[in-house]
Amino acid sequence: MSIRLDDVNKRIIHALMNDARDTSAPMIAEEVGVSPATIRNRIDQLENAGVIRGYHANVDFETADEMITTLYVATVPIEDRARLVQRARTITGVINVREFMAGKRNLHVLAVGSDVESINDVARELTELGIEIDDEKFVRTEQFQAYHPFGPAETHQQFSDYISLAGGNEVIELTVDDDAPIVGKTLRRADEEGLLEGDLLVVSIERDDEVLTPTGKSEIRAGDLLTVLSRDGFTDSVLAPFESATE
Repeated sequence: MSIRLDDVNKRIIHALMNDARDTSAPMIAEEVGVSPATIRNRIDQLENAGVIRGYHANVDFETADEMITTLYVATVPIEDRARLVQRARTITGVINVREFMAGKRNLHVLAVGSDVESINDVARELTELGIEIDDEKFVRTEQFQAYHPFGPAETHQQFSDYISLAGGNEVIELTVDDDAPIVGKTLRRADEEGLLEGDLLVVSIERDDEVLTPTGKSEIRAGDLLTVLSRDGFTDSVLAPFESATE
């Protein structure tokens, strides 16, 4: 299953990378401008697609029990790498195995032990598997942070994704503001009142955990995530019906 990382998905990933334990769907929804149900649905999609592969505690083993954390830099034959990675993960004390696209030093193994002897046991078992250890280092600290480009923009951006198509057509995703002029109106009424400028077409409406196919009777609500196509481009006046009147 593949999934496109639009702005909403990127903001979800950024928030969860910052603090998955204390970040709730309503908190992310408030920051992004969509409903909590949409956030929960998007998280499920990201997990099912394998983009979010799990949630892990960042443990300081030295603080917890004065344990030793060691990084082994190793080399394994490319043709055996996948098999040896799986075998290395079963060794007691190994907490992380990372592969690299290289011929030499193409494997990093992170291990924790209560003393030097237990760390040496890990090294011995790695060697017995046929993993050539090139270097080993005691790890002092390890810091994690969210991927900044997935975070909120410095300036307000009404649309969350943009695609330019052949023939001058443009497609964007945008979130409808709470007090936008189009809120509470059907697409037919919005068109009759002249709110929808130019050759504008609402392609889809994402609301809660559903993706709706718009018709003239579809009513636009605050927080709806719309996919919109325009043959005339997106000017401020074209976007105005979807934005807060106070902006």
